[in-house]
Amino acid sequence: MNSPGQFARATLLLTLAVMGCFTVCRAGTPLYCITDLGTFGGAQSSANAINNLGQVVGRADLTNSSPVWAHAFLYTNGVMTDLGVLGTYTSGPATVSSSTAFGLNNNGEIVGQSSTASGAMHAFAFNKGAMTDLGVLPGTQQSTARAVNDNGQIVGWTIPAGPQHAFLYENGTMSDLGTLGGTASFAYSINNSGQVVGDSWLTSSGLSDTAFIYSNGIMSALGALGAYPPIQAVAINSYGQAVGYAGAVNTGGPTVTRGFLYSNGSMTDLGDLGGAQTNVLPAAINNRGEIVGTVSAYQASGRAFIYAGGAMTDLNTLLPANSGWTLLHANGINDSGQIVGSGQNASHLTHAFLLTPGLFPQISLTGSNSVQIQFTAPPNAGASIEYRDSLSDGAWQLLAVLDPVAIIHEVLITDPLSPGTTKRFYRVSTR
Repeated sequence: MNSPGQFARATLLLTLAVMGCFTVCRAGTPLYCITDLGTFGGAQSSANAINNLGQVVGRADLTNSSPVWAHAFLYTNGVMTDLGVLGTYTSGPATVSSSTAFGLNNNGEIVGQSSTASGAMHAFAFNKGAMTDLGVLPGTQQSTARAVNDNGQIVGWTIPAGPQHAFLYENGTMSDLGTLGGTASFAYSINNSGQVVGDSWLTSSGLSDTAFIYSNGIMSALGALGAYPPIQAVAINSYGQAVGYAGAVNTGGPTVTRGFLYSNGSMTDLGDLGGAQTNVLPAAINNRGEIVGTVSAYQASGRAFIYAGGAMTDLNTLLPANSGWTLLHANGINDSGQIVGSGQNASHLTHAFLLTPGLFPQISLTGSNSVQIQFTAPPNAGASIEYRDSLSDGAWQLLAVLDPVAIIHEVLITDPLSPGTTKRFYRVSTR
């Protein structure tokens, strides 16, 4: 889909050295440009979701002193906007102002949770510049909204005091989705067909936590992943493919969690990164079946991963070598393959990031007077290919213009060199 108003740029030398966004170009390897989304002046931020327009939502600090104020944000066209709060409240000597955006749809509708003037946290919907309090289920005091589909249907759950139950909010009404028989349930994601995924207790104990899919008014438990019971289903795409994790419910000791893909009634183990990196927590899946999340060792910092083509890859290995980043959590991915999450930047601050797939260019001489430039172009991204004979003198000359195409595609451009040309520099830019 369209990139969020910024350029991913690579400058290539005829000798195959690469400068600019990428330090190394490897054929067939997806490399990314990374953008630090910043904060509202505080120390930390985290990005939680991205839509197909490249709009990003999450949470960013406004202050550094206690209590830290942190607000939901929308990042679009290079600008981070504060979405505000439903209300602020006083707790002891401190004034609290807090909100987080967890999800958004392709119409720009945003959902999350916010403090209120009463001190409760309530689910909100943000649309056309206004934040709306979605309220709570009867008998409860607090709520959170986690996802919204393109039809405006919102899911989340209530928060104690009171029973914790998953809800569906549509047409101004919040409905209780019930449970699998226990006392609590939680809804994390909804697709455009109205299918919901989450987890439910089977009894009155959290040790009975079981992943579910809710479709056509019926909540059903997902099947087992081998010997591991599925605990949570956290995301679902338009094709009904769901991801989550299975394993043992955490009781305070070492646990093993296995990420799963649920598709057409079957469970697939996503594997891991090997060594001690065996605890896998998926977070999102796009309509191409690409999955992102976090993998970690027990009680150790996580590593952001992408699962594609049947294999899991540490996203840190797909960054420019001099980026200075350590990607800890990947929380969202859109259908263009843009990824958002949180990590430590070069200043060792935990900030929200946006990864944008690069062009993966290769160049080769095809004869004494021609050169070929080949790259993979992202979907719906236009590009221009320019050249000049010196990096220090002269203007860039346009070689070719690439019109946007709806799918990922291979591009091959030939440059007929002037006789006697000994070197030439190329630049490929997308927008």
